[in-house]
Amino acid sequence: MNIQNLSVLDEEHICPTCKTIMSCCEVPPVHVGDGLGWGSEVLFICLNNDCPTFRNGWDKVDVEYGHKASFRNMQLPGSTEENVMMVASELAFTGSIIDPKEMREQNERYMAEKKALAALETCLQDKDITPVMTLILDEAANISSRQQAIDLLIEFNDLSCIDAIRNHTFNKTDLEQKCKLIISQLLKDNFKKECPHCAELIKAQAKKCMHCNTDL
Repeated sequence: MNIQNLSVLDEEHICPTCKTIMSCCEVPPVHVGDGLGWGSEVLFICLNNDCPTFRNGWDKVDVEYGHKASFRNMQLPGSTEENVMMVASELAFTGSIIDPKEMREQNERYMAEKKALAALETCLQDKDITPVMTLILDEAANISSRQQAIDLLIEFNDLSCIDAIRNHTFNKTDLEQKCKLIISQLLKDNFKKECPHCAELIKAQAKKCMHCNTDL
């Protein structure tokens, strides 16, 4: 998920019942109430199993509703209003806890991808290969965007992209193979080759590497 308002990650909410720090969690995909949504990207939920609200909730739900469930104290960002969330087990929401540092990194990556994609249309004109490389090397970026970026490598004809691509670990083998084919074409177009010993770029007709002095 991507949070638009990152400031909510700095909030600290205290459970009104047990006084422990409430966990910042992703909102459930469906509102169990009126179906209109939560009006928030995150919820602060007390996940303390010793909290009286949770501990005593099992009997309350059993008596009032006749099924197995309990309650967790919950608050919305920017509010200290006391609310409760019905849960079916003690594991509820434990898998949706948000790590603020990880979430900021995810959002930073997403914004970089969005910026790079927007710049693809003019990057050739601007002679800026940065957006192309950002998308190619971002394993979480949209596949079609990465393919579009790879297609621009030949037009850039910039050998500086080779090291970054060679040293990148691709999760998609088809993208990796496409990059390798383009690198081969770039080397051919620029009368270059890679030294098999030190991997530095040298002239295609070279008999000795100018970098490692190895005979070829």
